[in-house]
Amino acid sequence: MRWGTGVALIAILTLGLGVVTVMNFLYARSDRQIIHKLEEQIASRDKERSAAEATLSQPQNRTIRDRSQYLNILIERKAFSWTRVFEDLEKVMPARLHVVSIHPELTEDGQLKIRLLVAGESRDRALELVRKMEESPRFQQPGITTENTNLNSQVPGDLVEAEISALYKPAAGSVQ
Repeated sequence: MRWGTGVALIAILTLGLGVVTVMNFLYARSDRQIIHKLEEQIASRDKERSAAEATLSQPQNRTIRDRSQYLNILIERKAFSWTRVFEDLEKVMPARLHVVSIHPELTEDGQLKIRLLVAGESRDRALELVRKMEESPRFQQPGITTENTNLNSQVPGDLVEAEISALYKPAAGSVQ
């Protein structure tokens, strides 16, 4: 009687696991079909892109391609919002430290990199700024690239200058 009950429970469990296995196999099959369709779309778009690049690489089209790239660079530069950068810096800037200059530039992979020259009374203020930038979602990979002791500064209290480099990620929808 005990063995019969045990065998019946094991049979029910096995049947249940078999049903779950078949259902997962069917779901995986549909996922594989979706992946296959997406891979075909990617291959098709890659083919179209290669054809477009070949067309743009032809000698009679090079000037148009170069002008297009130049205009795209100008548009990306114009999209840089100085106001937004200063608002984001204001949130992380420690007391008795100020920005002397900002130089935005695009990296080769299209990310926006800013170089800040800051001045203040101590190196600790620049380090505090880097720490706060690390905690901010707007700045990535901040670091001090150069430091100078500036004893002959025209601004009282500016004893140290530091150049800080960071990738800048503006908030979504913040392009002006």
